[in-house]
Amino acid sequence: MAEYNRDAIHKVQQYRKLVLVYEALDEEIDQLIMANGGHTDKMAPEAIARYRELARRRDDVQNDMRALEQELQIDDEDATIM
Repeated sequence: MAEYNRDAIHKVQQYRKLVLVYEALDEEIDQLIMANGGHTDKMAPEAIARYRELARRRDDVQNDMRALEQELQIDDEDATIM
């Protein structure tokens, strides 16, 4: 039982770290969009490449979060508490 608790605690800690990474990437994307007039269609090619990379990384983190949510049996309501 103690091993299960350690594993669950580790997964919760992992999840919290992923949430912070997700939020940081999301904020960086928002700043990039706002710096370019609030629209991706007005972005320079370099900015679009950066936007796509950030969005891909954010999607990857979100997928990792969802996998941990399933392992920890967290639903959307519980996830907002963390």
